[in-house]
Amino acid sequence: MSTNGTLHAKTTKPPARGDLPSSVFAFPAKRKEPMTNASHVRNALARFDQVKGVSDSDRDRAFANIKKAAKHFGVMVSESHWRELGKKPHARSSGLD
Repeated sequence: MSTNGTLHAKTTKPPARGDLPSSVFAFPAKRKEPMTNASHVRNALARFDQVKGVSDSDRDRAFANIKKAAKHFGVMVSESHWRELGKKPHARSSGLD
């Protein structure tokens, strides 16, 4: 997302993390879990419970940010609340299961 709330378009060379606006992070106040492409959105979902030092209201906002980014990048999110994260895998790892 840009400073006006829109997500960055796909580019050939991503900006440095320090150059990203806070609005592209799942947790903007902590600048944790940048979401500039589909892979980063999936990573933010997978690591959501690993972010320390945030309140439940921060997690509410972060999950809303992730869902918005997921919609933009075409990532399916089956969970309806962040408390459901971590209870099941988000994607199959190898297809061998």
